[in-house]
Amino acid sequence: MLEIREIHKAFGELEVLRGVNIHVKKGEVVAVLGPSGSGKTTLLRCANFLEKADSGTLVFDGETFELNRISKKDIARIRRKTGFVFQNYNLFRNRTALENVTEGLIIGRKMPKIQAIEVGKRALEKVGLSDRCDYYPSQLSGGQQQRVAIARALAAEPEIIYFDEPTSALDPELTGEVLGVMRQLANEGMTMLVVTHEMGFAKNVSNRVIFMEHGKVVEEGNSKEFFTNPREDRTREFLRTISGQAISEG
Repeated sequence: MLEIREIHKAFGELEVLRGVNIHVKKGEVVAVLGPSGSGKTTLLRCANFLEKADSGTLVFDGETFELNRISKKDIARIRRKTGFVFQNYNLFRNRTALENVTEGLIIGRKMPKIQAIEVGKRALEKVGLSDRCDYYPSQLSGGQQQRVAIARALAAEPEIIYFDEPTSALDPELTGEVLGVMRQLANEGMTMLVVTHEMGFAKNVSNRVIFMEHGKVVEEGNSKEFFTNPREDRTREFLRTISGQAISEG
């Protein structure tokens, strides 16, 4: 469904992505792990055209696009099939939860307001926030705000959702409620590419794990095998470093 080939991205002289190759099959949950500065977030942002890659190829739904030459029309067309959940929610502070979900449907997709409200309410119900439709972000916990952001992504009926460290700004209790929604989506067959530091989610929910460092893929494979029998020395070192986390959960 999604394939990225030989993607390169530099910021000035800093080479952040150095020929990364990944693929995600329909219905698959792929977790992207790695230390800070490994290029994980930049990879997601380039995949959804929030950053322009210097070179590389994107294959999406059987169509092939050159990332540094893709047209605005094709970008818009691909984005209509994708959702993006940001680390820090990216909600409009002066809009209610429901308005945050419906804004893109009404403005971006020209959906009639009545229909958008129906879709928005269903999306908020799906993430357990049907009773918070009229609440503003300031009236919601961080976990609830992130669930609104997930509802916003779901409302567009995407073929794939990109998650960029969706729980990194949350305390452990609120992290659990967001991961619960993501587990539910995984069980329902939603295709997801997830940059995360939640080892329990990566081990127990994702189908495959990609481990990155210094802008390259060091190792990838089946999630269970990645954690129990990593092939690369650097992967084993990384797992030893983070072994204090409760990777049995998630």
